[in-house]
Amino acid sequence: MTPFVAEIIGTMLLILLGNGVVANVVLKKNKGNSSGWIVITAGWAFAVFVAVTVAGPISGAHINPAVTIGLAIAGKFAWNQVAYYIIAQMIGAMLGAFLVWLFNKDHFAITDNEGEKLACFSTSPAIRNYSSNLISEIIGTFVLIFVIFHIAGPELTLSADSTAKIGLGTIGALPVAILVWAIGLSLGGTTGYAINPARDLGPRIMHAILPVKGSSDWSYAWIPVVGPIVGAAIAAGLHMVLQ
Repeated sequence: MTPFVAEIIGTMLLILLGNGVVANVVLKKNKGNSSGWIVITAGWAFAVFVAVTVAGPISGAHINPAVTIGLAIAGKFAWNQVAYYIIAQMIGAMLGAFLVWLFNKDHFAITDNEGEKLACFSTSPAIRNYSSNLISEIIGTFVLIFVIFHIAGPELTLSADSTAKIGLGTIGALPVAILVWAIGLSLGGTTGYAINPARDLGPRIMHAILPVKGSSDWSYAWIPVVGPIVGAAIAAGLHMVLQ
């Protein structure tokens, strides 16, 4: 399995299980309906655990453009691999969102609330204030990337074919899962803590394509893309200053 395929599969599993738990909580007549925010945050943490476990040994399990960009800014990942990884992450996110819809399509059909259906794909703010929402995503992603640097102490390593393997997979799946859970519990309530451009944009595209009624809320879509990238850049910059 190549790093490109590993990033596709890892991100697909992340979205399938992460958005899958959201669907289980919010869609009508699912057995987990109304089980709450704690279940959602735990579900996303376990989704990260699974994704990192699978992709980590092959690609470093970035599964997040913010991670890829942050590592590249810090000089820990080759810039010529960045687009390659992000394309794979977007493909994986879209595949995962499609599988969430396929798995739950009968429940989507009987759920009337358009916002709840969109939540099974992408994030939305609790209070729509774009400046505040952007700050939330910047801070949440800053914590993610900054702590990853300090847990992993990542160093650039190259295999025989000069393919860089560095990222979440270098520190093991469990610490990252705990980190994502902590972010969700403490910083996730304002925007739904995308902290990952592919996690939000890929499923949002699928929401627009698939036969799911309701707006895809494109006016908000830039927040969970720009915020995580800015947060990752700040974390990488601070990491370099403190080294």
